[in-house]
Amino acid sequence: MSQRQRLAALGVCLILVGLNLRTVFSSFSAILAEVQADAGVPGWAVTVLTTAPVACLGIFAPLAPPLARRFGAERVLLSAMAILTLGLLARPTTFPGLGSLPSLLIGTAACGFAIALGNVLLPGLVKRDFPHLLGLMSGLYTTAIVASAALAAGFTYPLLAATGSWQLALGAWAVPAAVVALVFAPLAWNGREPLHTAEGHGPRLARDPIAWQVTLFMVGQAMMSFSVFAWLAPILRERGVDGATAGLLASFSIILQMAGSLVAPSLAARLARQSAPNVVAALLTGCGFALCIVGPLGGIWAWAAMLGLGQGSLTALALTMAMLRTHDAGTAARLSGMMQGFGYGLGSTGTLLVAQLRAATGSFTAVAVLFAGVGCFAAVFGALSGRHRYVGSGAPERATERVR
Repeated sequence: MSQRQRLAALGVCLILVGLNLRTVFSSFSAILAEVQADAGVPGWAVTVLTTAPVACLGIFAPLAPPLARRFGAERVLLSAMAILTLGLLARPTTFPGLGSLPSLLIGTAACGFAIALGNVLLPGLVKRDFPHLLGLMSGLYTTAIVASAALAAGFTYPLLAATGSWQLALGAWAVPAAVVALVFAPLAWNGREPLHTAEGHGPRLARDPIAWQVTLFMVGQAMMSFSVFAWLAPILRERGVDGATAGLLASFSIILQMAGSLVAPSLAARLARQSAPNVVAALLTGCGFALCIVGPLGGIWAWAAMLGLGQGSLTALALTMAMLRTHDAGTAARLSGMMQGFGYGLGSTGTLLVAQLRAATGSFTAVAVLFAGVGCFAAVFGALSGRHRYVGSGAPERATERVR
């Protein structure tokens, strides 16, 4: 391949990888009631299965930068796709005498590990290979990530209805992951040198206030995003919406996320400061989720639209901050590891708090109050992280390259 052909192929592969990074979350929640009824999954296990994947993202995210330095980012990303395929296949397996719960737990944990690596490496690869297309490529791969959640939310229940098997409905999502791994394998095996910035070099992120502001912005985003993936459909069904319509509403909301995630990074890359879009996206997401929980059912499609546009923009902006606030690909990857390690680690408490508040109060009303507050939290740190500064400098950015 010529360099131009290689970059084009890499760009397509990164987008295809993104199309598989959220199916594990929304596919399970779309048929949660059916899995509980058929497999006899206890309440504690439901809490674990909705919380553990996000916790895995936080636990394993810091491993991605050193692995990329050692083996090359493309090869680590390929390995992540292989592990994701195996995890998706293992998740619906039933062991004789043990039932489905062990495989659900093991497969979900494997998927969380694989997705953690992919989440961290994608921004670094975009920063390294597409420095003049940050807005466009950020929008495309984050839109792909959102689309993966939309596809799983919208098609898992119909797959269950068509096959009569929740195992087949969940296991089907291993097919696209396997296809992407096969397509990506030749390019990844001959990948470039590892991402720049060796261990011990570059800004000390743990002492950098901008790095922490971006990280806390990510915490708020993750708490809302993964709670929506895990709980929106069950919340709607508890409010009296039938399973098919709840799946359509969740899918509709997530599809609108695609519009927000496609436009927001390009807009952010053209602005000197991203504080205003960060704040608007955070408040739209928090209010939209709260209204989906307690707002009149007559306006549920409007609330879902508000949530979708806000959440798509918020997710894309949070991920884009790792590239806009750094000078080089290595620092971008390290910041991505830090913000996703803390972001998803603390963000996993969102799904746990939903379960605990529901159990303690008997309804989801308290959850609406919680996420209105989380939206305000994300807005504060979105305003701070959107200021015109670089990690490691503390000074206003110098526009050294034109970003399209």
